[in-house]
Amino acid sequence: MRGAVALFLTVYVLRALVAEANSALSGMHVWLFAGGLFVAYSALMMPFRDGFTASVLGGLLCDSVTPVAFGTHAALFGVAHAVVYNARERLQRDETAVRVIVALLLNLALFLALTFARIRLAHGTAASWPRILSDLVWSQVALVVIAPWFFALQLRTLELARAHPSRAQ
Repeated sequence: MRGAVALFLTVYVLRALVAEANSALSGMHVWLFAGGLFVAYSALMMPFRDGFTASVLGGLLCDSVTPVAFGTHAALFGVAHAVVYNARERLQRDETAVRVIVALLLNLALFLALTFARIRLAHGTAASWPRILSDLVWSQVALVVIAPWFFALQLRTLELARAHPSRAQ
């Protein structure tokens, strides 16, 4: 459980940094989403229980500040974690590039799932698609830039907490 707490602390830092970036970019009408990073490392590298706990807690953290039904992010992050966890043995998960690609795919899937969950609440749905696609592109670009740093932060935090996962788990 020490690993779940350590990963949650890194996710908390990421959530704070993304919130600050979104605040700074609000004047340019850009919103960044980094949900793929909340799930990728824990699903690829941690035992299921610790990783799932960290992913769901990260989802609850996102739920607390987002205008969707409470538990939406947590459920989506939990499902995404389970899917990646079951596919991780087929991936070269020790490679940073593979982790970044998994994070990009997760980010795309989670972004679209949350968009469809929220879009029914919006008026003028067709007019909002250019903005949605723009936000998706900016989010993916930002994710590629920060993902290697964030994965290194998670690894170092796990090492400091003495909760580094072994390959055998």
